This record gives sequence, C-alpha cells and structure tokens, in this order.
Amino acid sequence: MAMTGQDILALVRDLFPICRSLTGDGVRRTLARLAEICPLEVTETASGTPVFDWVVPPEWNVRGATIRTAAGETVVDFADSNLHLVSYSTPVRQRMSLTALRPHLHSLPEKPGLIPYRTAYYKPDWGFCLEHRRLAALAEGEYDVEIDTTLAPGHLTYGECFIPGASDEEILISAHVCHPSLANDNLSSVTVAAFLGRALAGRRLRHGCRILFVPSTIGTLTWLARNEARLGRIKAGLVLSCIGDAHAFQYKRTVGGAALIDRVMGIVFRDHHQDASIIDFFPYGYDERQYNAPGFRLPVGNLCRSTWGEFPQYHTSADNPQLLSAEALEGSLDLLLQVIETIEADRTYVNLSPKGEPQLGRRGLYGAIGGAQSPRDFQLALLWLLNQSDGTRSLLDIAERSDMPFALLAQAAEALEENGLIAAVEADQGDRQRHASD
Repeated sequence: MAMTGQDILALVRDLFPICRSLTGDGVRRTLARLAEICPLEVTETASGTPVFDWVVPPEWNVRGATIRTAAGETVVDFADSNLHLVSYSTPVRQRMSLTALRPHLHSLPEKPGLIPYRTAYYKPDWGFCLEHRRLAALAEGEYDVEIDTTLAPGHLTYGECFIPGASDEEILISAHVCHPSLANDNLSSVTVAAFLGRALAGRRLRHGCRILFVPSTIGTLTWLARNEARLGRIKAGLVLSCIGDAHAFQYKRTVGGAALIDRVMGIVFRDHHQDASIIDFFPYGYDERQYNAPGFRLPVGNLCRSTWGEFPQYHTSADNPQLLSAEALEGSLDLLLQVIETIEADRTYVNLSPKGEPQLGRRGLYGAIGGAQSPRDFQLALLWLLNQSDGTRSLLDIAERSDMPFALLAQAAEALEENGLIAAVEADQGDRQRHASD
C-alpha cells in the first residue's frame, strides 16, 4: 500500500478522539492538526453574529460528563466515548430517578451494541447516548448526573486552505468538521481534503483551489456570508462526505444538473471509475444544499462513497477507523486530483489549418503513439480535435461528443499545439462561449 493512504488513515486515527461540534476547542484542535498537513488560514466569527436567517450560536466546550449510581458506580462516562454526550448539552449537576432520567437517554434498540450520535444544537437541552443493552440493564433507583460543559459567548471557527492559480477563478472543495468521533462521516473527507491541499501546494495552477473545513450548515453559511462578493469566482466545486470506505463512488449533481462540475464528474467516472454512479440533486444531505440555494446557485455537487443515512454504521460508534481503508482514502484523493486536473486541462482551441485535414505525416504525428494508447486511438484523437476545434468547443465538449478518453484528447491537443496546428483560445473568451452554449 502506498504511504499516502496509510498517512491519511493515520491522520484519521489522530483526530478521531477529539470532540468536535459546531464550535469550540475541538474544532480548533482539529484545524491546528490539519495545518501541519496543508497551509491553513483560520477564521473566527463571534457568537451572535447574524448570518442570513441564522445567528452564530454560543460556543460550546465540554470537560466531562458522567452518570453514576447512588453508590458511586459509573454507568456512562464521556471519557470512554465522546458520542456518549449529546452535542451542545447544557450543564447539569443533580440526582434524579431513573424515570426522570430516561427521557434524556438515547439508544438504538435495533443495534443494541452501538452508541448513537445525537445533537441539541439550537434548542437548550441535554442528554446521553449509550448502548441499548446497557440502557436495558439499568436498575431502578437514583442516579447522579454531571455534565461539565459551557455555553457562552465565543466564536465559530473554520479553516481555509487556498492554493492560488493564474486566474481569479476557483475550484471549491468543502468538508465539514463538526462531527465528533465519526470516521467515515466525516473525518475521511476532512483528512483527504487536507492531503489534497498538500498535493496541490506549490503547483502551478490555472485555477485557484480553495479547500474549506467548516462546521456544517451554520459554518458554511457563515463562510458564504463573509465571502458573498467573490462567490462568482467559483467555477466548480465539490462537497465531500463519507469517502473512506469500500463502496463505489457516487456523485450528486448540482441543482441545474449541467454545470461544469456535473460534466467533469461524468467524464472522470466514464474514463476511470465505471462502477461509480450519478444521481440528481435533491435538497437534503450535506452542504451542497447551501451552495445550491436559490440565492447562490453555485456549481457545487456532492461526492461520496457510502450515502449518508444508508450505511449501517452511520452516526453510530461503529463508524470508527476500522471501517476505513488506506486504499479507499488514497483512491478518493486520486479521484479529486483527476477532477482538478481535468478542469485544469479543459481548454478551447482553434484550428490554425482549418481547410481540410493538415498533413500529419510530415510533422511526425501520423501513427504516433500517445502514451499507452494504440497509434490508431491517438490518430483518431488528433482528427477529432482538428475537426471540432473551431473556437467554440472545449476539450470537455469533444470528449463528450467523441466518447474518447479526456486524457488522450489532452495529450493529442498538446501535440497539435506544439506543431502549430491548433492554438488555445483566450480563457475568458472560451468560457463565455461555453456558458452561452449551456
């Protein structure tokens, strides 16, 4: 196994014990660790700040939480798993009967050995999560409940890794950092995104790449509110979720279904991941629904392996590092690089010898071998490019029309350009033409 996949999995294990939520020191500790992997700028927004129809909540931090019998026996301890405490629980210190305690205890009767994940973000409440078999074994009597948390004015924290490009246009990658000890959802995406930042750092890019590590919903909306004036720079984007297990890839389209990212994902899946699937947009899931809201309509889709809510370990203690594999994590990183490289290579060309086919043989192009492809495939790619390069069709257009691999067409374009047979159209002109055709 290549070391990159093992490195990503090691980072998952490092971050897994940290208790993350919408706000608080757990998010800061996570971002500090990610900053060791990729360049990261951290932004804080004060509690009480209006964000469209929302308000940044108080900051939540936790020092500990336990349930003990009257005899002092510990029944549930946050120190054993941070899933034991309902996220954003208010402070509690009191003795109560099991009858009074039960409404605050959450379990999964259908999965009696697992701890569920629950939150109480926007309504003051408290609770514990535990295995159903442990709950069923609780004896009648009194219990001492202690939740040592704070809910106070503070900040919401998010991180950005930005790799600049030659143009102002950006590719956006977004992962949420508000989940506690859950590995596939969503440490897999957080860690793969960090290693994507490391892989791109120092590269010469046409487009900037902005990687966001944000608390779900309120964090994403906060970033959108703070950056509304420059959202038009986003050319394509992906929200990442659950990309560390063995399932085949799935892509959820943007709300319009025909954005650049929708087309790129179709080509990348066709060329490299034939077992992958594509589904239409629906307004539930992760933060793609925020980016695709009517007031933004940003070209951002969702990439996952397992679908939220549809794998048995989802939002339970079974979503741990053992569910992930180094191979799957590295495969997800490779896919993201394929997507970015496709967007980077997508150019519009004009044929400089348009009156009939130019003579390829005297230029050493007839019968040339392009990489591992056969001479005939490479020759056909050359001919497709010469035929379609009228200044209005991009490589992506030609890949869709010809059903030829995008990478082969890009290689053929490079050969034709080196021989003075085609020339790239200015980027802004090509973009205008493609947008008009959409």
